[in-house]
Amino acid sequence: MPPMLEIMDLKSLQAPLKARYREEPSAALVTLHAEGALSDGVTCSVETGRALVKAGLHPATGGSPANACSGDMLLQALVACAGVTMNAVATSLGFAVRDVKVRAEGDLDFRGTLGVDKAAPVGFRDIRLNFEIDGDLTDDERATLVRLTERYCVVLQTIRSSPPITSTAA
Repeated sequence: MPPMLEIMDLKSLQAPLKARYREEPSAALVTLHAEGALSDGVTCSVETGRALVKAGLHPATGGSPANACSGDMLLQALVACAGVTMNAVATSLGFAVRDVKVRAEGDLDFRGTLGVDKAAPVGFRDIRLNFEIDGDLTDDERATLVRLTERYCVVLQTIRSSPPITSTAA
């Protein structure tokens, strides 16, 4: 595992932000953006900030494995957020963590997505998040690390709480 931020480094980076957000709560409200455009075949090109990703249908719905699947991308976002959050929590608490492997898997019934069975759900039925933690931690520390990671992981909390989503067309 790459060297984690030292506790003091993380605290010094976050202290002025926390102070500002306490004094000016509206400053903590940030709108994130994502954009995509339809591209060749049944795909959508999405700008990630680092690269252009071409998302398409999952192979179980007739798509090509050459394109990213948005369901996989959702799980990847969950893994990324949970991993970053766990790293920050471990650093903040000074836990001796050497390495962490984060895995997410989810079950989909493609009959719903394809409209084969109207009773079949569209979307993930179950998502499982697993942390393989290598470190000198007590059972209580390990439980605290997972609990706080779950508490502060933006993607996990968003999936769990299902915020309202509005759609518009121009």
